[in-house]
Amino acid sequence: MDWVEEFYSRTGAWWGGAEAVVSDDDRERAGRIRAHTGDGPRKVLELGSGYGGAAVATALAGHDVTAVELGARADHTPRLAGENGVRVTLVRGDFYTTDPGGPFDVVAYWDGFGVGADDDQRRLLTRIAGWLTPGGVALIDVYNPFDWAAQHGVREHRDARPGDGYPHELDRLFTFDQRACVATDTWWETARPDRRYSQRLRCYTPADLALLLTGTGLTLHGTHHDDDDSWSYLAVMGAAAP
Repeated sequence: MDWVEEFYSRTGAWWGGAEAVVSDDDRERAGRIRAHTGDGPRKVLELGSGYGGAAVATALAGHDVTAVELGARADHTPRLAGENGVRVTLVRGDFYTTDPGGPFDVVAYWDGFGVGADDDQRRLLTRIAGWLTPGGVALIDVYNPFDWAAQHGVREHRDARPGDGYPHELDRLFTFDQRACVATDTWWETARPDRRYSQRLRCYTPADLALLLTGTGLTLHGTHHDDDDSWSYLAVMGAAAP
């Protein structure tokens, strides 16, 4: 997992001028919390909060938000919170060692689950179970292996668009290891093909995810698929029965 901080910090520097905002996707993520927990303010922990857009959108919806982020993308979070007149408690660190406080009514992990091996996921899921209040809910985006497998070998080129906040000309390559069920997403500046940055993400079918949860203290309540996003599905989890 030694690639995590470098990948997200480097790509965050490339895209932050355009993407360090509170977007419609961020507001949709905040809406998921209401959809799965009902009305009323909740105490929410967001893991891998990136620039902080979703955390700020969640705070704007009336929730008490703690956001955990390791990389430099988090530098944008205080600004976004201030511009939107809300408070977000930012914790800099990784999920495996940092203490975000708690307990929390909701633990959310948007667009990032699958870093490391199965044992790493189980360790994180066990921590999530310990952070939840009785009756609390974990909302986790899980990568769909079928769509990633279909992208194996696909390359993309993105021209620089400085006026839109994308000053770098970039190339991208998708690969998928079917045996390990791991997607690799590699980026580099077109002018520097020798310096590449990759994220490696373990993908799980819902059946595989249910097996992964064994012994973690969590159980899978259900999964939800967005018709506009085949890359992942939302897994809804709660405390396992004693």
